Amino acid sequence: MSERTKVRDSEQAQRERQRQITTGAEAVVAALEQAGVEDMFGVAGGAIMPFYDALYDSEISHFTMVHEQGAAHAADAYGIVSGEPGVASATSGPGATNLITGIADASMDSDPIIALTGQVETDFVGNDAFQETDTTGITRPITKENYFAGDSDSVGDTVSEAFALSRAGRQGPTLVDLPKDTTVGETDSQPAKPETPTTYDPPETADDGTVTAAADALERADRPVILAGGGVVKGEATDELRGFARKYEIPVITTMPGLGTFPETDDLSLGMAGMHGTGAANMAVTNCDVLLGVGTRFDDRLTGGVDTFAPDAEVIHVEIDPAEISKNIEADYPLLGDAKRVLDQLNDAMTDAPEADQWREQCQAWTEEYPLTYETPDDEPLKPQYVVETFDELADDDAIVTTGVGQHQMWAAQFWTYEYPRTWVSSNGLGTMGYGVPSAIGAKTAAPDTEVVTFDGDGSFLMTIQELSVAVRENLDITYVVLNNEAIGMVRQWQDGFYEGRRMASEYPWVPEFDKLAEAFGARGFRMESYEDVEDVIQRARAYDGPAVIDAIIDPAENVFPMVPSGGDNGLFALNETQL
Repeated sequence: MSERTKVRDSEQAQRERQRQITTGAEAVVAALEQAGVEDMFGVAGGAIMPFYDALYDSEISHFTMVHEQGAAHAADAYGIVSGEPGVASATSGPGATNLITGIADASMDSDPIIALTGQVETDFVGNDAFQETDTTGITRPITKENYFAGDSDSVGDTVSEAFALSRAGRQGPTLVDLPKDTTVGETDSQPAKPETPTTYDPPETADDGTVTAAADALERADRPVILAGGGVVKGEATDELRGFARKYEIPVITTMPGLGTFPETDDLSLGMAGMHGTGAANMAVTNCDVLLGVGTRFDDRLTGGVDTFAPDAEVIHVEIDPAEISKNIEADYPLLGDAKRVLDQLNDAMTDAPEADQWREQCQAWTEEYPLTYETPDDEPLKPQYVVETFDELADDDAIVTTGVGQHQMWAAQFWTYEYPRTWVSSNGLGTMGYGVPSAIGAKTAAPDTEVVTFDGDGSFLMTIQELSVAVRENLDITYVVLNNEAIGMVRQWQDGFYEGRRMASEYPWVPEFDKLAEAFGARGFRMESYEDVEDVIQRARAYDGPAVIDAIIDPAENVFPMVPSGGDNGLFALNETQL
């Protein structure tokens, strides 16, 4: 019986369920329903069982995942695509600890999720009871806030607050630990509406004087550039950023989480900057004189060496979290506030566009000088870039791309054309291998009518391949493309480039045939080995109404370029192995 189509009680019983709360567990479910939760992901177990019993009569669709890490990643992707917090649940002890990687991932990327974990009865806490773990203690460093819900009367309010806090200000994961006596305890308390604590007051608009000074700096600029980060998407500021860039004709580069904030088909787009960014983007950031960074934390994969990042630029930093201001890159004009509101402020303060005709011409020259290219010799195996580009040409314009982590992730970022926000779903900050398979499930659940394709590597795919059974069970129309080079390719690339070719534990000559393995799961399997196969296989996989897995056998020697060595100068990117 499908999780989504299970038989419910009578309509009368449902009405009674919605109107009556008799236990803490029912209050938790009522809080989720009141928050508008329609879907969630989890794995049941002993301590969380009262919650699951209360969930039985709810209209919330529960997706039973195979492993709790899969639940966290699916919830994470659901939050990215929908803009509303994804919900993941697990039991106490190992169930809760299996969520940790996904929670940490969401924390690094500021993704909104709420985790609900079972816990032993409060009298047993601290006594090393069966499946007891200090979940709130473990997750405190990786959550925006977490709660030990020790009272049946207030547990619904706690869940409502956790939900509201996850999506407010700088988004991120929250967690509510649910002791079993709290969820089975009697209560008739209706949960409050989702609201953040009165003490939580994220900034909305930036200081007017600093805004004016930043606008003056942009107007004076000869070589301005806009750096669009993931915060543009989280802050629903895509339209404002696009309008601002086009009005003042300022070239735009993006971070990896910012893919889709500005259409890569626009003449002002220079693509992604950073370690594997485009030559044009890295040259622009290195040579600009004013950099407007919006919703970015200036992480090390973007900046390379901080001393060589935008060395001649005045930096305007639009950011909602004060902790990020001047943390990595010194901000000359800190604009603390909501990206959408601050961009409006900045637009209102501008009186003229910068005179940057020569700069735009130079940026266009860099685009032509450093295109993303690759060779396809007849005597070498299939190139992964060709697979990504061909799929991009065949896919819907608004298709959602999810990835695992590794070389395949970089090729998917480089060779797919991103035009819309919330179409790039990846583990950007934590770099979690195994993210691809479950994230596609979350993305497809959030956007059931949108095409979803996952690019994964053989190593990353193997880490969470069990979740393919969920996609089969729910008949989710997802195309998984395994760029199979029989290696943890990025580790192998670094070993060849920086460790004199000593390939320790990076080669995987023992990987299974993924097309056949997909069939064993009940999915449709395809194999791709030559350029003649590519378009036909992709179209057949896309045509299949359900989960399809393409085992794409690619050149095992192919590497990701351009590349800026860790801590290096973005303006000195390498285009091949000999330049490292």
